[in-house]
Amino acid sequence: MGLSLWEFDNEYRGCGYKHVCGVDEAGRGPLAGPVFAAAVILPADIEIEGLNDSKKISEKKRDKLFDIICEKALAYSVASSTEREIDEINILNASLLAMKRAVSGLVIPPDTILVDGNQIFESEIHIESVVKGDSLSASIAAASILAKVSRDRYMLELSKKYPEYMLEKHKGYPTKLHYECVEAYGISEIHRKSFFKKYKGGVLLK
Repeated sequence: MGLSLWEFDNEYRGCGYKHVCGVDEAGRGPLAGPVFAAAVILPADIEIEGLNDSKKISEKKRDKLFDIICEKALAYSVASSTEREIDEINILNASLLAMKRAVSGLVIPPDTILVDGNQIFESEIHIESVVKGDSLSASIAAASILAKVSRDRYMLELSKKYPEYMLEKHKGYPTKLHYECVEAYGISEIHRKSFFKKYKGGVLLK
C-alpha cells in the first residue's frame, strides 16, 4: 500500500524541508480565459478530510474544501497568466509562469516546491516535479483545488460580461456548446487565439 497524501509530504519534511509547498495549475485546456495556478504550504500537524485531486471531487465539495484549505494553510497564493500571455509564450510556458507567480506570492518562503506534472519552472529554492502529484501529495492536492475553484469563479464572473458565450456552462473548455457560441459570435478578447488555428472567416474548420 502506498503512502497517504500526508505521509508523502512528511517524507520531505523528514528530509529537512519544513515548509513543503505544493503547486498546481487549472485551465490548460480551455479555449478562453486565463490559466490559473496555486501554491499551498500546509501545516504538518493537520489532515483535511476529503482532500484529493480536484478533478476527482464534486464542485460542491471543492467549494467547501477551498474555504477549509484557506483557513488551515500556513500560506497560500493564487496567480494566473492571461490569454495574451498564453498566445505569446504558449500554454505550457504560461502555466509555468502562473505557478512561479503563485509561489512568489506566498507570505512564507517554502523550503521545497513540489510541482504537479513533469515540468518545473526555474527557482532558487529546491524544486521537484511530481507526476500525478495531485493524487499523491496533500499540498499539491490542496493547490489543485484552490487553482480550480479560483478559475471557475473567475469564469463565472466573465460570463456576466460575455453572456453570449455561456461560460457558466463550460468554463471556457472546448465543448460542443462553446464551439457553437464561437461560430455564432466569433472569437472575443477573452479567447486564446492560438487555440483557433483552424478558424477562418468566422467558421471553425473541423
